[in-house]
Amino acid sequence: MRSLSTAGTGMLAQQTNVDVISHNIANMNTTAYKRQRAEFQDLLYQNVSRPGAATGGETKVPTGIQIGAGVKTGGIYRISEQGALQQTDNRYDVAVQGRGYFQVTMPSGETAYTRDGSFQLSDQGELVTADGYPVQPGITVPQEAVDVVISKTGEVQVKVAGSPEMQTVGQLQLATFVNEAGLEAQGGNLFLETAASGQATIANPGEPGLGMLTQGFIEASNVNPVSEITALITAQRAYEMNSRVVKTADEMLATTSQLR
Repeated sequence: MRSLSTAGTGMLAQQTNVDVISHNIANMNTTAYKRQRAEFQDLLYQNVSRPGAATGGETKVPTGIQIGAGVKTGGIYRISEQGALQQTDNRYDVAVQGRGYFQVTMPSGETAYTRDGSFQLSDQGELVTADGYPVQPGITVPQEAVDVVISKTGEVQVKVAGSPEMQTVGQLQLATFVNEAGLEAQGGNLFLETAASGQATIANPGEPGLGMLTQGFIEASNVNPVSEITALITAQRAYEMNSRVVKTADEMLATTSQLR
């Protein structure tokens, strides 16, 4: 029976859906996490009678007979909606309000991108991520600095003891992509550029198409718990209905096998 395999694809699709939802819920408190959404597509159809086929003379079949084969996962999309800003009062925490990613140098030398602006200083005074990866372009805070100010446009200034004026020590920049959903997630709140995302465009915060920076804040996850729980219930019910189809098809086959 075709219904067995068709319902089986539905159960597998809902398993994937639940996997995505559970990942979102697990990252509710992950800094700058962007929720994901599974999208599904119907499978190929068997054309028993093709729509528009001639039935004799000038008459044609108005709808035809097309029997579907089930569903498949078409993609898992990342939704880049802005997360709420949470105040930390840590002078090295920086949130992006708007579009843009910070650039990070990986141990392999590759450039990764992140929205997680919970930065710290290394033992050399260099601005780094929580994993110790340097932030691009490199910014070093002098040891004698008594205060650090990061402007909305990314300019990093320090006040040195004994000096009445602020000194500029660097400029934070942001990267944007034509297709942010095409970035490859690496874990650790990091992403890599791919052919699908397009090449990074680098500019200073506040320039056209780029967000602004806010010092002393971090961006929270954009996961909505109510929406995720609702989606989880819907996926569970869809899974149950597909399993009921499998059970019904099995009972029909059992009835057929008992015919004499």
